[in-house]
Amino acid sequence: MKIQIRRISLLWYFSLAFPLMAGAPVVCAEESPEQRLNTTSQGQNIQRGSVGGGTISHDEFEPLITVGDRKSSSRASGQQNLSAGQSQSTHDDFWFYDVDVELFADLDRDGYYRGIDLTFDADTYFSAADVYAVIYLSYEYGPWNEFVVTENFTIFGASGDDEYFIESELVSGYPTGDYDILIELFDAYDGAFVASIGPDESSELSFLPLEDAGRDTPFGTTIIVNHGGGGSFSWFALMALLGVVGFARQLRLVG
Repeated sequence: MKIQIRRISLLWYFSLAFPLMAGAPVVCAEESPEQRLNTTSQGQNIQRGSVGGGTISHDEFEPLITVGDRKSSSRASGQQNLSAGQSQSTHDDFWFYDVDVELFADLDRDGYYRGIDLTFDADTYFSAADVYAVIYLSYEYGPWNEFVVTENFTIFGASGDDEYFIESELVSGYPTGDYDILIELFDAYDGAFVASIGPDESSELSFLPLEDAGRDTPFGTTIIVNHGGGGSFSWFALMALLGVVGFARQLRLVG
């Protein structure tokens, strides 16, 4: 596992801080359990670190499940629950050749990051195949929670030039702790599960120190997000507040 911290330009901080200067709300009531919010960009044939230059999605998921058996918490497990007398064999026509993870963005410098940069290379026995991947996170060895569903993409035999890149920031709903990652690959034609890779196969996908942006705040600040009505804290306002906090930290370091 590789961990790196990326520097964010001061211009970015100013652009996000503007809504707060215009009177955007800063703090609001907390709703429990907390919905999970991610900001994700993804793609193929992209240089690492520039994934954010493409289309960015803001995804919302059900609250994090932390208790239960994680072996039966993914889409593949649903396909493998066959009726009596049937069996599920390993699909030898698809496999993962390599996977790599880098973590970024730790404003409070507590060793827990809010950004995940994930790259994987899936191969196939066929000359070409259209697939999609589902990415899961497990908190402290809890159940698998769906995190990212990729677009359909094409892999070409055992080529090393068809890697897939995912860059995601955890906005809210992810408590501070150690997380594992599971990647499941599916045939885009019929949705059949064809391959997977997780912490049992690669140490890159295990014991990742993560927390969401609301918990990655310097000076002991706490950001509380409400997903209901009546003065709720918007996505943009949250990102703006993080920009102001980050800029203040930059000034403190310079001074």
